[in-house]
Amino acid sequence: MANHQSAKKRIRQNTKKRAINRSNRSSLRTQIKKLRTALAEGNKAAAQEQLQPTISIIDKMVNKNILHRNTAARYKARLTRHVNELAA
Repeated sequence: MANHQSAKKRIRQNTKKRAINRSNRSSLRTQIKKLRTALAEGNKAAAQEQLQPTISIIDKMVNKNILHRNTAARYKARLTRHVNELAA
C-alpha cells in the first residue's frame, strides 16, 4: 500500500480514470455489436444507419487513447467494407 501523499493521490486518480476508460470501452463495444448485429441480420438500412455513429465513436476513442489509431483504422475499414458488401 502507498505511504506517500503523492502515491495515494495517484491511486485515487488511477481508480477514477480506470472507471472512465472502462465505460468508454464498453460503449464502443456496444456500438460495434449493434452494427455487427445489423450486418448479420442482413438489414441494409440499419447497417448504413449505424455505420456513421460507430465510426464517430471509434474516432473519439482514438482521441482518448482507448484505441490505437491503427486498430481503429482496421475496425473502420472492415466495418465499412461489410456494410458496402451488404448494400451491393
